Amino acid sequence: IKMKLAIVASLIAGAAAFAPSKQSIRSSALNDSPYENEIGVVAPTGFFDPLGLSTNIDAETFEAYRASELKHGRVCMLAVIGYIVPEVFRFPGEIAPGVAFADIPNGVAAIEAVPSLGWLQMFFLIGATDYYGFLGDFDIGKKPVGKPDLEELQLNELQNGRLAMLAFLELLRHDSQNFISPGFDGYDNLITGLPFLYE
Repeated sequence: IKMKLAIVASLIAGAAAFAPSKQSIRSSALNDSPYENEIGVVAPTGFFDPLGLSTNIDAETFEAYRASELKHGRVCMLAVIGYIVPEVFRFPGEIAPGVAFADIPNGVAAIEAVPSLGWLQMFFLIGATDYYGFLGDFDIGKKPVGKPDLEELQLNELQNGRLAMLAFLELLRHDSQNFISPGFDGYDNLITGLPFLYE
């Protein structure tokens, strides 16, 4: 029963991260900052900066921090998908001569299993994509937006990225613990919260 309550509570908390919040946030000694009205400040936490990273910084530094948060959020959204998809689907073909994609284990165990040629391919693909922007700006799926809509979309992306960073850390923690002590939780699969993936 405790496990079911924990799952329901986490689902409710996860769903709340996707709902835009336009509530006004009261200022306090903890969140007095020139940046407390920026996009990404949401109730109930308000302007959340427990380490004081935004104290005595200029707007340019704050924008650099925000760009880093956005980039890390996007990477973690892809990382979460990268953890879940290989649990149910493997690409046909080989990552290197004689090593099929299907032979590579999922998660942390893949670090030792991927051959050097595979790491080299990933390194150059990610580097080239980041440096040259190969993937470009996709028009498919975009809607024409005005300023209020754009702010809502930016807030949603920040919230989704924050949730993905937490989700990725938990997947990594669970997978690492399972790698060191297989079956520690009594399950054979990595994504234990989504059993329908394995049916």
